[in-house]
Order: sequence, then C-alpha cells, then structure tokens
Amino acid sequence: MQQHAATTSAHKRALIAGSIGNFIEWYEFAVYGFLATVIAQNFFRLEGEGELTSLILTYASFAVAFFFRPLGAVVFGRIGDRIGRKPTLIVVLVCMTLATAAIGLVPVYASIGVAAPLIVTGLRILQGLFAGGEYGGAVSLMTEFAPRGKRGLYGAWQSFTVALGLLAGAGIVALLSVLLSPEALYDWGWRIPFFIALPMGGVALWLRVSMEETPGFVRQQQQTGHAAAPVKASTGATIKNILVAIGRVMVWSAAGYTYLVIMPTYLQSALHTGFNQALLIAVISNIGFALTIIPAGMLSDRIGRRTVMVVASCLLLILALPLLKVLQAESATLAIKALVVLIAGGLVGILAGPGPAMLSEMFPTRVRYTGLGLAYSLSNALFSGCAGLIITGLIKQTGNVDIPAWYVMATAIVSIVALMTLNKNDHLKDLE
Repeated sequence: MQQHAATTSAHKRALIAGSIGNFIEWYEFAVYGFLATVIAQNFFRLEGEGELTSLILTYASFAVAFFFRPLGAVVFGRIGDRIGRKPTLIVVLVCMTLATAAIGLVPVYASIGVAAPLIVTGLRILQGLFAGGEYGGAVSLMTEFAPRGKRGLYGAWQSFTVALGLLAGAGIVALLSVLLSPEALYDWGWRIPFFIALPMGGVALWLRVSMEETPGFVRQQQQTGHAAAPVKASTGATIKNILVAIGRVMVWSAAGYTYLVIMPTYLQSALHTGFNQALLIAVISNIGFALTIIPAGMLSDRIGRRTVMVVASCLLLILALPLLKVLQAESATLAIKALVVLIAGGLVGILAGPGPAMLSEMFPTRVRYTGLGLAYSLSNALFSGCAGLIITGLIKQTGNVDIPAWYVMATAIVSIVALMTLNKNDHLKDLE
C-alpha cells in the first residue's frame, strides 16, 4: 500500500525540489540546441569542412551526452534505490550545475584548436551522466509523495518544468539575439546562458537540502531494516519492463526533440528561415507543449494513462507530415507557422503529462529510481539525442526535407503498439 501520511507541506516541497533540477537540466539542453549554429561555428567548424558538416558534428556531441545518460541512470539509480532519493538528487544537482557552467568557460576552436570541441564534448558527457541520474529520482520523488488519485498530476509537474526549462532557454537565447549584434552573440554572448545555471543551481540546492525523504522509500527501509537493493530474482522482470517502457515513450522522445529542440536549426538549415523567426517559432512550440502537460496529467488520473497517450500518439502519426508541409509552404505566414508548431508542441505535451506517472507505475519501489530512469534515458539516448544527428544526416544524404515527419511517424507506430499493452486501471492502483 502507498503511504499517504506525508503532510501537505512535504508534498509541495517535494514537487518544487523535484521540479527545479529538471528545469535546470532542460534549460541547458535547450540552450545548447537553440545555440547549435553558434556552437557549430565556434567549436566544430573544422578547416575544409562546410557548415552542414559542422552542424552534424555539433549534434554528434549532443548525442554522445545522451548515450551516457543510461550509465548515469544505472549508477545514480542504484545509489538512490539503496540510500535514498534525497541525498542522490542533491549530489546530481550540484554536479550537473557545475558542468553546465563550465561550458561557458571553454575557449573556442580558433583559440586552442581541436582541444575546444573535445572539452565541450567531455563536459557534455558529464552532463549526460548527471542528467541520467536526475530523471528517475525526480519522478520517484514526486510520484511517491503523490496523494491517491493524483500521481498523473504530480508526475506532470516534472514534465511541466521541462517545458519551463525549454522556454527559459529559448527565451534567453532569443533575448540575447535581439539585444546583441550577431558578432557579439557569436563572440561572447553565447556564454551567458550557461553561466546563468549557477544561481539557478544555488536555489535548487537550498530546496533539495530542506526536503524530506519519500514516504515509499522510508516505508521500505523500515520494513526491511535497510534500504533494499534490486533483487536478483526480479532482474528479468525489470529488464522486460524497461524494454516495454522504451517502446511506450519512444514517440514522446522523438517528437519532443524534433518539435521542441531541433526545429529552429531545421528551419534555418533546411528551409532557410531567419534566426530570430526560427527562435520565435521554437518558443511558440514550447508554449503549446507547456499548455497541455498539466491538463493531460490530470485527465490521465481520471480516464487512465493508456487512453490519453494512445490518442496523442495516433494524432502525431496522422498529423506529422501535414504539419510539416504547412511549415515548408512558401505561402505560409508566420502566424500559420506559429499555429502549426503550437499544435505539434501541444501533442507532445499530452504524452509528457501522463508519461512520468506511467513509468513510475511500471516499477516497484526497490528498483523504481533505476528502472524508470534507465528506460527514459535509453529512449532519450536513442530517439532524442540522435534526433538532430539522424534528421540532419538523412537530409544531407537524401535531400528530402520531409525526414522530420517520417521520423516522428515511425516512432509513433511502435509506441502505439506498446501503449496498447497498458492496463487501463493502473492509475487506480497504489504504488508497490
């Protein structure tokens, strides 16, 4: 049975403390994505290579970090399942904040040569490790504190702060592009968003130090006499659940990064949209994402995770190509393009609302931090971190600018099948 004795104030502190780390993580990822063309110019513009090649190298560095997220999920997940959610999340937050700020200190390629992209990639790897340890702990924290019948809502706050982080990243980059000349932005202005992570991290650290351990973990510790480690007998079931979970969130990962992070660069490189207009469109898509997350999480508490997520996946399958065609149309006005990305972002938000609670309900407390963190990070490594690399590379090879839509559609088909295996009443059960 799930523990419901936690006080209302503890619930609120858990929500805020869990959310703030995700906000910082996704703020940084948004900044890197929205500044991809600037980073490519400063760090990955190798002699004798064109702009598209430097952009592909930038996304390769982006993808490498995601492939270290599963390792971080395992390392920090096992720690979090053994000694507790609170201490693990504090360590992850401090390390992630320092790695983010350090990117802003790296000299550019013109100053130190090939060491520059290597250092940036190394810092991205560290961020991947720490980010991998963030998600499982944050979702475990929120859902284990959630009152009965509100896990979808509590888990949705994790995704909502992801949206806020993406919006903050897009907004700050857009603001800098307006306030600074292109030369200043490329020269030193791009460093500012990374330095902003330091004060954010300070606030988040204060919140996490003051929060309580989750009721579910405390109860388990009391029942066993110590914090339980994953049981060997359940390893097979855990691995199976991880694989099923990857299938269920595949389209969430792919569509999320396609529409919310790499779209500005796609608009600039493939459709020759201006930098400021592309950023504005990205902000609007993230607004659509943010608007639907909380309502979708609440709705999933009423009618179930399966119904909400299957409907969203089907809509992405049906609408991905038509929406992209509208963006490509030369006759499409900025207002029409804004509406298109608002809809696309909203569909991703409908997946992101119930998603965290759905993952949490798939794993028992003794392996929840590790299990859901590993499933989510593997999905992100394969289908988010590689999204920019896959889409840009395929466009370069084929010349087909419809690749982003086909990518989303392919992942939607897999996720629909996987989501149909959900028990429609899982949202009514207590966490194990």
